[in-house]
Amino acid sequence: MSSRPVRLAAIATAAGAFSALFGVGGGTIIVPLLVLWLGYDQREATGTSLAAICVIGLLAAAAQTAYGNVDFGKGVAIAAPAVVGVVAGTALQQRISEELVARAFAVLLVISAAILIF
Repeated sequence: MSSRPVRLAAIATAAGAFSALFGVGGGTIIVPLLVLWLGYDQREATGTSLAAICVIGLLAAAAQTAYGNVDFGKGVAIAAPAVVGVVAGTALQQRISEELVARAFAVLLVISAAILIF
């Protein structure tokens, strides 16, 4: 068995576990591992991660719904303006260098970690 499918399976398993535990998995898990382990470029990793998040998010939300942890009204209230952000973010990502996207992403992860720790 090739190491590529094994690595993809490891990335997917980690993303699923982190998604269920913390509500994260795509950007914070899948993107860095696709870039570092499998040599994806930043844009391809982002797009691939977003496709995976559709499935991961649906299953995780269904599981959380079964436990009574989902407020659909607030979810829609968050999702509606996020659509504008998705369109704007995708357009911006296509206009700036992949290096800048990667650096900005790294800064976001470090700031997020610092906020969670402190």
